[in-house]
Amino acid sequence: MVKIVEDKQDKVRLQRGNKIIERTILEYKTNKAVWDFRGFKPMQDVVKEIKPKKTTRKKKDEQMDLAKDEEKD
Repeated sequence: MVKIVEDKQDKVRLQRGNKIIERTILEYKTNKAVWDFRGFKPMQDVVKEIKPKKTTRKKKDEQMDLAKDEEKD
């Protein structure tokens, strides 16, 4: 009889809607584009590649009042 010893590998939990699956980090990194295409997102921040997006807020353009501009000239 042959015994197979499996090393404990770090796992990442992926979620799409209410479905949750677990994959190894190595498998996730190699197939990241496929998981993103299928709509799976990691549930925890174990994966170091994922960085939060920086959100920049655009300032609203102020409406110009032509009547006020003409008075100044």
